[in-house]
Amino acid sequence: MSDPLICPHLPKPEVQMSYVCLTELRGAEVAAFYFKALQYGHYLWQKKHAGRAILAITRALYADIKDDDPILKEWPLPYAALKWIVRMHSSDDFPGNPRISFQHQATRLRGERRSIRRARAWAVWAIIRSARPSLEADISQDIVEPSYAEIRDQLLNYGLKGEAALWESLV
Repeated sequence: MSDPLICPHLPKPEVQMSYVCLTELRGAEVAAFYFKALQYGHYLWQKKHAGRAILAITRALYADIKDDDPILKEWPLPYAALKWIVRMHSSDDFPGNPRISFQHQATRLRGERRSIRRARAWAVWAIIRSARPSLEADISQDIVEPSYAEIRDQLLNYGLKGEAALWESLV
């Protein structure tokens, strides 16, 4: 039987980690930041901080990694890791409903690379929605939720080569 605290989609974390591991990498090579964010997310998951783990892994997802970066061969975009964590979490009681969090990110992200970051936020929203349908949406705002086809099209237009297919294999 596998250990429920070891995510098969994330690299093994260091023995001790903190948010400093990410802040120290500002301006560093994107692949180094991407890998460290995945590791830190795994570390947080193993410390039973599901919400914070999702946030750290999202930092990796939003990193400006390129199609041909070798890191993606070993550690693809973390859609599977996010789905796994949402499914493996012991209840619907997250510190912050991740479905609503990604719904809000998708509608409020600004700045550089906004289009791909929004597409990825909607992609994770859809994964969470299918992985844990019991998590409620934010119905207090007038948010128009995209269809899966619209999300796929956004990933095809703005994402990495093969990203839409990776995402589709998980929803």
